[in-house]
Amino acid sequence: MRAVRIHEFGGPEVLVPVEVPDPVPGPGEILLRVEAAGVNRADALTRTGAYHRAGRPPLIPGLEGAGTVEAVGAGVSDVRIGQRVMATGAGLYAELAAVPAGRACVLPDGLAATEAAALPTAWFTAWYCLRRLARLGAGETVVVHAAASGVGSAAVQIAAELGARVIAVAGSAAKSAWAAEFGAHETIDTSACHGDEAVTEVLRLTGGRGADVVLDAVGGDVFALSLKQAGYAGRVVALANVALAASTVDTRDFYPKNASILGFQLTNLLEHGYDPREDLREIADRVAAGAYRVPVEAVFPLEQAGQAHQRLERRDNRGKIVLKVSDHGGAGGVG
Repeated sequence: MRAVRIHEFGGPEVLVPVEVPDPVPGPGEILLRVEAAGVNRADALTRTGAYHRAGRPPLIPGLEGAGTVEAVGAGVSDVRIGQRVMATGAGLYAELAAVPAGRACVLPDGLAATEAAALPTAWFTAWYCLRRLARLGAGETVVVHAAASGVGSAAVQIAAELGARVIAVAGSAAKSAWAAEFGAHETIDTSACHGDEAVTEVLRLTGGRGADVVLDAVGGDVFALSLKQAGYAGRVVALANVALAASTVDTRDFYPKNASILGFQLTNLLEHGYDPREDLREIADRVAAGAYRVPVEAVFPLEQAGQAHQRLERRDNRGKIVLKVSDHGGAGGVG
């Protein structure tokens, strides 16, 4: 089968197209013929060796994708050969991938693979962090950092649907305006308003109270700002550190407010037994019904995974980047 493999850690050029043997699904696994694979920040960190779950080369990256079930391993009964599914797992930059059946969700009719491939990581992360972890409610205010990213654009829509007031934080005026198109009520452009100025702006927008929830997908220095942006009994969710930098925290920025710091890491959540399928079904059904829009900015052929990573790392993308792997899904496949 065709795949993209990393033989050594490094830049986008280490993503090499190769021919490798087809994987065989083990007990509790399905063999997925991949139509499309999502490109995530974690994939880029895996490529450089900076991701704590990366493993060692040679390895095939890719944490999420969508396609058709080609075969099932022993003990699999709730997924059938021929069904179109989306899944989270490993090694999805390939024509075929063996993934746990318990992390695969059957797709509703009409959901394109390019959209479905964007859901199991970024959209699930936003959904879980806001709904399950922070328990965001109607009438509350949420600050979404990196609001033009895959996670951010999902979080803006999910929060707005919940009836929350959304303050979107993005790195340019264009990205801020784009976040507003997806339901953000106010925006902060960090190219013009950064550091403690962004804290002051959140306080101004909230009448000095601060936010009920802050979703931080950036880390580094931004996490310290997130703590300051939270109000009394606020919940700050740290879900990534794409800044690849340590966060210096002053405990006085959160304990006097009785604020909570909540951590999220998808792979660890799943490995500790969380079943994502109910959440994934609900997300997919909402997307198929038109309640959410999945912005896919660019679709690259599998062999151009390196160019896809370059685009991601320039940080000028809005929404998701996806790899097109095959067209085996028929109607409703890769668009």
